[in-house]
Amino acid sequence: MGDTSGMRPAGPGTGVLPRPVGDAGRRVPVARPRAPRRPRLWFEVLLIGVSYWAYALIRNAVPEQRAEALRNADRVWHTEHRLGIAVERSVNHVADSVNWLIVGMNYYYATLHFVATVGVLVWLYRSHPGRYAAARLTLFATTGVALLGYHLYPLAPPRLMTGGHFVDTVQAHRTWGSMASGDLKHMSNQYAAMPSMHIGWSLWCGLTVLTLTTIPWARVLAALYPAATLLVVVATANHFWLDAVGGALCLAFGLTVARTWYGALPQALPRAALRPARA
Repeated sequence: MGDTSGMRPAGPGTGVLPRPVGDAGRRVPVARPRAPRRPRLWFEVLLIGVSYWAYALIRNAVPEQRAEALRNADRVWHTEHRLGIAVERSVNHVADSVNWLIVGMNYYYATLHFVATVGVLVWLYRSHPGRYAAARLTLFATTGVALLGYHLYPLAPPRLMTGGHFVDTVQAHRTWGSMASGDLKHMSNQYAAMPSMHIGWSLWCGLTVLTLTTIPWARVLAALYPAATLLVVVATANHFWLDAVGGALCLAFGLTVARTWYGALPQALPRAALRPARA
């Protein structure tokens, strides 16, 4: 009561940030999380292109510590046996027995993680500009911490295990299905299976669409996408179940970074981008 300070209201639908007003109409600074701004198309295209190039460059620059990666694969496989979840080989062999299914999975593994992720970013940019920056930060932070995992814990995928008896489905079916198999294997780090960014990115796509759309079929696809990706990465012998857990933990880190920076998770931010108030 009697306090003359307050907040200057913004006009309805203006999207202008309210500014605190002190005595004599003076604006005073206030500590608050960073507000999402309207994304600029040219900057976003450049940023995403450069970021994906840098991710591939750094990931593939990590030393291919073959001996350590194979020892870690044996440890992961042994751990999964102790947990009673070591069924990757059975899934791999069953999928490999159905030619059209495994060929489709090979192409899914090679392409959809990139196509779906870029598609969700474009959808956010167009339909949820106020949430775009926070969602993009989540994705970038998720990917960044994964690069650290590749360096600290080199891990061979199941298909490269010594005596694992897994089928390298790309090699077996002569499909263009992975940068880590066939003629392209020398262009990619063979021992960067932990964490699985196929899982990290698919979970990011699924959660983003699931929490921001009310269209029933889109929500169903969003829920199924991470599950289908998990089946594909295991069936093609590119990842263990525990690699998927690593990818989920990376996403949890990315969400924490975005929440800390913006003060809320992406879906809790305003749909429209905010404009700074004019002086």
